[in-house]
Amino acid sequence: MNAPKQPAPLIDLCRRVADRTAVIGIFGMGYVGLPLALRYSEMGFPVIGFDVDDSKIARLQSGGSYIEHIGAARVAAAVANGLEATTDMSRAAEADALMLCVPTPLNRYREPDLRFVLGTVESVASHLRSGQVVSLESTTYPGTTEEELVPRIENQGLTVGRDIFVVYSPEREDPGNADYPTERIPKVVGGITPACTEAGLALYGAAVDHVVPVSSTRTAEMTKLLENIQRAVNIGLVNELKLVCDRMGIDIFEVVKAAATKPFGFTPYYPGPGIGGHCIPIDPFYLTWKAREYGVHTRFIELAGEINARMPNFVVDKVADSLNRRGLPLKESRLLILGIAYKPNVDDMRESPSIALMERLREKGAILAYSDPHVPAFPKMREHSFDLQSTVLDAATLEVFDAVILATDHTSFDYDLIRDHARLIIDTRGRFQESLPHVVKA
Repeated sequence: MNAPKQPAPLIDLCRRVADRTAVIGIFGMGYVGLPLALRYSEMGFPVIGFDVDDSKIARLQSGGSYIEHIGAARVAAAVANGLEATTDMSRAAEADALMLCVPTPLNRYREPDLRFVLGTVESVASHLRSGQVVSLESTTYPGTTEEELVPRIENQGLTVGRDIFVVYSPEREDPGNADYPTERIPKVVGGITPACTEAGLALYGAAVDHVVPVSSTRTAEMTKLLENIQRAVNIGLVNELKLVCDRMGIDIFEVVKAAATKPFGFTPYYPGPGIGGHCIPIDPFYLTWKAREYGVHTRFIELAGEINARMPNFVVDKVADSLNRRGLPLKESRLLILGIAYKPNVDDMRESPSIALMERLREKGAILAYSDPHVPAFPKMREHSFDLQSTVLDAATLEVFDAVILATDHTSFDYDLIRDHARLIIDTRGRFQESLPHVVKA
């Protein structure tokens, strides 16, 4: 039986990708889009980076970086190699590949907020043409690509799978993880049609070491959700056990460490003051929202989310109780937060549990400062505001504060200095294993 004939626009697109003349357009020059743009530039492709943030575009055009783990020299080399950055969405017509790496947050009701995805699609819709491949990388619920992107694209008179090709390929970037740069992270690709999948495989196969085809965009969308829901649920479980162990006078970190010695059947997850990053606190709720359309109530996922969201309150209670035992009220106590990035050794603040912790402490009247070598000044954020600069740690500074709260355990912190000079340490990360009277596990 003869294989179905490939449409001419697909053949032309794959040829341009193969000879690296295809123009790669990436929308969203953040923690996902910028590494992707640099990778394609380094592979010899002409790349256009799109963003609505003028300051990012100016920084890129000058060969600079605004992401700590991405060196300016790498950006400058890409710019010298032809990488362009622009806010002009009409230039989407020049691109053979349009890759959407824009945020997918939740709204105030913990429901999917697709305004950045749909706004991007609508801003480029009139510039779409035959022979392009459109890839959505932003994490979202199953059905988004098929239900939201395809109709808007076909409204331009293009037939998906014949004239233009649409795929979903979830981003899997792990900021600051030097062991897994963009090219070493396998890419899952699902297309609206088999021809779309072929286009996606050609596109990503040119820049990534291993590409994993799946049967549909819905499967690819669900794959990303499963990856992050698994982590959210397991972190929720260990956070709940942390609450139980605290009541029982058991060190949960010692428990996890001991359990991890089992060479099979156990994967260690560690508790903390909450969960952060652009994936784990948000992605599970994309599925819970969509599942309701099918009459399914995802109780397990929602319970994990509730537990994880409660953890900053647990830490606040620990701070208040610990201060009270020293005859100090939480109100007007001077508190130093150690680490405000969402995980160690990066400058990424997205959904950081440190922010929720700081807001609750501020509401209680505490006087706050923070120290984070990766975040020299508290950044401008859509929903959070602190007019603070990072405090340099030394013995005299530590001794000024009524308590220090270890929220994110950066390896660059001098833990001996902190242990020896802080009056009171609230340790949410299990970094201080010694049994010391001024160290409280939270």
